[in-house]
Parts: sequence; structure tokens; C-alpha cells
Amino acid sequence: MSSTIESVMRENRVFPPSAAFVAQANVSGPEAYRALCAEAEQDFEGFWGRRAKEQLLWHKPFTQVLDESKAPFFRWFHDGELNASFNCLDRHLQSQPNKVAIIFEADDGTVTRVTYRELHQRVCQFANGLRAQGIAFGDRIVIYLPMSIEAVVAMQACARIGATHSVVFGGFSAKSLQERIIDAGAVAVITADGQMRGGKEVPLKPAVDEALALGGCDTIRTVVVYRRTGSPVAFQAPRDVDWQALVSGQPDSCEPAWVPAEHPLFILYTSGSTGKPKGVQHATAGYLLHARLTMEWTFDYKATDVFWCTADVGWVTGHTYIAYGPLAMGATQIMFEGVPTYPDAGRFWKMIEAHKVTIFYTAPTAIRSLIKLGADLPSKYDLGSLRLLGSVGEPINPEAWMWYYNTVGGARCPIVDTWWQTETGGHMITPLPGAVELKPGSCTLPLPGIMAAIVDETGQPVELGKGGILVITRPWPSMIRNIWGDPERYQRSYFPEDFQGRYYLAGDGASRDLDGYFWIMGRIDDVLNVSGHRLGTMEIESALVGNPLVAEAAVVGKPHEIKGEAVVAFVVLKGPRPEGADALRIATELRNWVGQEIGPIAKPDDVRFGDNLPKTRSGKIMRRLLRSLAKGEEITQDVSTLENPGILAQLKDSVK
Repeated sequence: MSSTIESVMRENRVFPPSAAFVAQANVSGPEAYRALCAEAEQDFEGFWGRRAKEQLLWHKPFTQVLDESKAPFFRWFHDGELNASFNCLDRHLQSQPNKVAIIFEADDGTVTRVTYRELHQRVCQFANGLRAQGIAFGDRIVIYLPMSIEAVVAMQACARIGATHSVVFGGFSAKSLQERIIDAGAVAVITADGQMRGGKEVPLKPAVDEALALGGCDTIRTVVVYRRTGSPVAFQAPRDVDWQALVSGQPDSCEPAWVPAEHPLFILYTSGSTGKPKGVQHATAGYLLHARLTMEWTFDYKATDVFWCTADVGWVTGHTYIAYGPLAMGATQIMFEGVPTYPDAGRFWKMIEAHKVTIFYTAPTAIRSLIKLGADLPSKYDLGSLRLLGSVGEPINPEAWMWYYNTVGGARCPIVDTWWQTETGGHMITPLPGAVELKPGSCTLPLPGIMAAIVDETGQPVELGKGGILVITRPWPSMIRNIWGDPERYQRSYFPEDFQGRYYLAGDGASRDLDGYFWIMGRIDDVLNVSGHRLGTMEIESALVGNPLVAEAAVVGKPHEIKGEAVVAFVVLKGPRPEGADALRIATELRNWVGQEIGPIAKPDDVRFGDNLPKTRSGKIMRRLLRSLAKGEEITQDVSTLENPGILAQLKDSVK
């Protein structure tokens, strides 16, 4: 069996940044990028030490940059002390107290603006309220809130008093919440009565009550309830405390807790393909450094920008590029409570026009959905304020990239296609928009100081043009520090014995083209072995979406007695879902299309059509459910986080 993944994608289009963009860029031109990379290669610790001193405010300066003595449990700047909330808020109070920090647009269109001074006051009052509840340095607090200013206040307040927060996405079930409370040993939950999404209320406090009633959550002493919707909820005194009552009468200043650089800022649970969720633990200083630095490098941030990351704070993107990075830079940013399709599919474009957004960062899933709902809709709005676009969460297929570039960005805005993970804390491989030529579908080149490579299953580098396993060969400041309470799983998952613990295993297959550009080919466990050929699912998906009939596609494998694995394609068309003879005709057309685009080996054996794909409410495709469907297995997994569980029945049957 081949130990490299075959890369079959060919993309020859190249888009250099305009001379005007290069001239104003924070990293201007390829020479500036190469100089930063050379600096990191020649003096790795000095490179990161200088950035940490330039970017962060320290209460006690560090004397050692990197401690590798207990690798892979690396420590960065460990003898220094600082506070993340101080770095995000207090540092701006003298220079720009009246600058708008957050423009919050609610589901119904109501807009609230909060300045840096006001945000600082609200964080301090809430932090004082938490302290009054007996919550102290080192305690863990679960946050289960809607997209709101209050979510940022809660996260920043935890950081201010040295408590470790663990945000749970508001779409997760009571059982998922209970598991995370127990694993973190949380002493408090911060929640709301409910949240508004697409004109409908989604309850939150009842899920918290249910989670606590399931048992095992004996560490919980306090539940803080923010009144978002006004709906009546059960209230159990003295455990349950109203948010307003908590902050009422509290001083609007709060001395920050000065914490060691390695103090856990947060735990964020990420699902493994099997087993219980992993509590990814991030350290304060290294994480905050990367969040701030990537705002400057990747997003080319300027003081006049209006930044909009559409992610939910329940995911790492919402941590790094809503709750911490933009505030550390002193940016004005948009927060949005609702969904991109309510009250209609023009919501994103209307908001960009109304708020004069300059930097827009969203997911390929959202982009493809918006293409399906109205590919020409952006042209009905004035998107002239945009200067930079970003993509996050999964590889973006070239055709969606081209639509995003031409239709949303007017062929003038660079696209930063960012590869990173919950575990990496921030961007790792991404174009610097004023320095790197773009190729549709490629995340391009590693950031300066990030040492990425592609290796085979023995850890040996593979040649350019070949695929393999993506690894990071040197530690970096924002990397995962541990899996909460499970150091053995941390080592096994990310520094496996296969590579003698030398490399961080990203879990993604990738290739590098002859220019050295990285192409992410999907998870290693999303690699198909078809007749001895290892094919990345993302490449087949990209080929399918390149067909003019197709809006979205997801590809998985199922066992095949001759070929080892067969290719199963789940497809959403731009038009209505076909049935009968129409379904058979289109399925045949798509098989032949993939054969032409990639080769006969990649043709789907099985094509299934649906009105949508099974996605969580955050837009993530639940691929493990698709694998079960492909194999004809009964769905036994929790489907409570699915946006539309009824889709599963549609996708059950193959086109005959």
C-alpha cells in the first residue's frame, strides 16, 4: 500500500495581490515575508521572544522563551506574568476609550454599540460579581450563552479573575453539556434563558437544568442567568442568580489577576471521531500572542477596519477572532446573533453594506449555502467597503473560492484561506495578503515561525507534488498544552510514537505543489483507499462542486469487497432534489464528470441526493453520520445538534 496520499487536484490559476494592496500591507511583498521566515529559522526563540515583548503587555517580564525540557509538554514564556483581559481592554483605555469595540446586531436587526470604556466597565462589574459568588483563581466556569456581547463579557471576566472558561456551543444538548461540566470540574455555569435564531427562540436554561439533573455535576455551585428572551424559566435559589442582580451595585473597576504565562486561559472541547470529547487546554500568553499577531499579519489589520468574523463563540474561531484577537488589537468588530438566511438570504450582504465591513471572515459551508440561495444576491448590495475576505473551517473548493473572489470581493479583495485547528489556537498556514500570490483552494504557505511539513507514515518527508500527512515540526506559542485531565491521550493523539514524538500530528492529509503551496486534502480518517489508491475526499468533493448543477457535496467511503473502499457521494443540487429517472440521469452525469476531472478511479460508486447535508447548527457537516448512512448502519449517535435531522432519511437511499 502506498504510504502517501495521491494528490489529483490541478489548479493553475494564480492571483497576485494588487500593487495598491501590497503598498499598504503590514507585511508588504514576498521579500518581507521571506525575511520574517528567515529570521525565525535563524533565531527561532529570539523571533518569538521579540514578538511576545512587542505584542503583549507584561506585569512581570519573562526571562525564558521556550522550555522544551518536558516535551511534548512545552512551556512558553513560563516565568512571565500578565492578564489577557488587561491586554484586551485596559491597554486601550488611554488611547481610544470611546472607540466602538463591538457592534452587535441581534436576530431581529436591533443594533447595539459598546465602546472600549463601556466594555471594560461591564467586564469589571461582572468579574466582581463572580468574585462575590466565591469564584476564584483557577476555578473552571462553563459558558453556555448565545452570540452576544454578554458572551464576550463573560469570557473576559473569567480571564480577568484568573478563572478558566470553557465555552459550550449553544446548540449542544444537555447530555453534551453535562459531560463537559463533569470533565472540567466546573464550579459555575453562565447561561441565558434562551437565544434567538432565525426568528425562533431556542431555550438554553432548560438544557442547563436538564444537564445538572442528569447527575455527576456536584461541583456546580452557581448558575448565572442572562435574560435574553424574557421567557419564564425555572429558578432554583440560591444556586441560580440573575445576571442583572449579580452585577447590580458592583464597582466598574476590577484589579486583574496577574497569572503565569502558562496559566490555562480556557478549555475548549473538540469531538474526536470516537470516544469522549477532548478538552483542549490553551495557555494565556502564547495563545494571546498568536491571536494578536495573526490579526496584524493574516488580516492586515488597520485601525480604521471594521472586522467581522461570523463564527460562534462556542468554537475556537469565535474565541480567537471575536473574544480575544480583535480586542487585543483594539479593533471595531461585528457580532451577529442570527443566521445568514433570516429574514432572507441577503442578510450577510445587507450587514456588510450597513456597517461598512472591511474584513469579512466566514466558512466555506456558509459560502456554498449562500451561492445556492442566490448566487447573484451580493450584486444587489454595496459591498465596496470590503478590502479583505477570509475563509475558515475546512478547505474551500476552487469554484466557491472564485465566486467569493469575484461576486463578493469584486475581484479586488485578497482571500486569506486559513488552515488551523482548535488545537493550534490560531492561523498556521495562510496567505499573508500583501505578500503571497493566491491559488483558489490552497491555504498557500505557513506563517513565519510555523514549521510545517508533509511526511509519509514513517515520518519521512515526501517530495513536492506528492501527498502525505501534515505535521508541524517545531512547537509554537499558541499550541495546545494538554488535553484537560488526560496527558496520555494528549501524547497519543498529537505526538504519536509512529513519529517518535518528534512532530505535532495535525490529523490532516495534504500535498505541496511544485511552488511549495500547501493543499489540504481532508482528514486522515477521510482518506479513501480505492483499489490501492489513497484519495483525499476533499478533492472529489471539489470536483463535484465544480459541476454547474451542484451546490454542495460530501464524500465518504464504504467497504467494497473488490476495491477495498467505494466512493459514496452525498450531493445537494442548485435546483430541486431529483427523483426517479432524473436522479439516475444526473447521478450518471456526475460520475462521468468526476471521471473527467480526476480520473476513473475517483468516480462515485454511490450517489445520494438531499435538500441539504446533515449539519450542526454552526454549519459543520456531520461526516460520521454520513459514514454510517453509507454503510447502511442504523444511526445511534446523538443527532440533537443537527440543524435538520430529517435530512438523514432523504440521504439513506442510493440512486438505483
